[in-house]
Amino acid sequence: MLKEMTEDIRKIINSRNNKISDDEVLELIEEYVLHDQRTSMSGHRMKQNLINSVFNATRMELDVLQPLADNAEINEIMVNGINNVFIERSGKLERAEVRFENVEQLEEIIRRIAGKVHREINELHPIVDARLEDGSRINAVCRNIALNGPILTIRRFPRQRITMEDLIDSGTVTEEAAQFLKKLVVAGYNIFISGGTSSGKTTFLNVLSNYIPKEERVIVIEDSAELQLTEIENIVRMETKNANVQGKGEVTVRQLIKTSLRMRPDRIIVGEVRGEEVIDMIQAMSTGHDGSLSTGHANSPAGMISRLEAMALSAAAYPIDAIRSQIVSAIDIMIHLGRMSDKSRKVLEISEIQGVSNGQIILNPLFKFKFISSDESLRQMGVLARTGNKLHNTMKLEMKGMVI
Repeated sequence: MLKEMTEDIRKIINSRNNKISDDEVLELIEEYVLHDQRTSMSGHRMKQNLINSVFNATRMELDVLQPLADNAEINEIMVNGINNVFIERSGKLERAEVRFENVEQLEEIIRRIAGKVHREINELHPIVDARLEDGSRINAVCRNIALNGPILTIRRFPRQRITMEDLIDSGTVTEEAAQFLKKLVVAGYNIFISGGTSSGKTTFLNVLSNYIPKEERVIVIEDSAELQLTEIENIVRMETKNANVQGKGEVTVRQLIKTSLRMRPDRIIVGEVRGEEVIDMIQAMSTGHDGSLSTGHANSPAGMISRLEAMALSAAAYPIDAIRSQIVSAIDIMIHLGRMSDKSRKVLEISEIQGVSNGQIILNPLFKFKFISSDESLRQMGVLARTGNKLHNTMKLEMKGMVI
């Protein structure tokens, strides 16, 4: 019944050349549902649910997922085929009572989302990464490569920007560590944020960007735009572009980093490094663009350094010693975040990249998370504390007239 009613409403909307407001559509649907013989025996609640479903299907790009997307408590929506929808609410995963009538309905939602951001998804292009108008990040995979049907993942970001005070209140970072990092950002230390999936890297980068002096020019480069850098006035934001059906028009992170150097940037922010672009990012950081920021996936600061080395080796036939020297000259500070067993996010380590010894990059841990115990609710108790090690590279702080 829902499918037939939706088709009828769409025909009416199309007959008016789509020149009809959402309020008018809702009124039209209400009249249609309330006076349709097929709903004469239905209760008020069932009719209201039907009205909402038809409206979502005809006017909302997310269709049956729209109520989930409108719920501010939900951070992530994960669709594994037509019968399995999961959400993350307040850091915890749960199954959502949402079903699709058929595969075609889910595929239509995916095509609608992709089309709205000028991307296409089909058997020739079975994967799409993009962002919605509200900044949410979406990833979709066609059923020709996903064995359990079309896959759709939507990661939503808080509508209200998170501040460092919020992170301190939630226990992600301590006041002492926050003040330490604020000084480093202002002084122009190049900072790299590492962590696993959904550990809070992007959020933390957003928060640190609040400390960038307002008079500086910042270039932001991302695969799909998700950073919310609203406090910076002199800002240029660039996003990569996929190739079209003819295989033309692709714009990569490497290309954007190279062109950003001609824009007179004070700082360059690369949302996430995943491959060969690490070489360009490192060279930009080590050639006068102090205070640059980036993120990457890893399980530890040492693991992130190994990944950076591997990515750089895949990009250029440089000797490993030369790559390590470039990393040391480019990145000053590593911040590592983790997701705990209670789903909270914590800064687990803040380390200085001190130098190279015996062919290996040496980390100087300045803050480390000390685990104490777990309570009955399986919350991991601990604190981010100073290690007692001193920051060796203090030149940038001294040049700004600052001390730790």
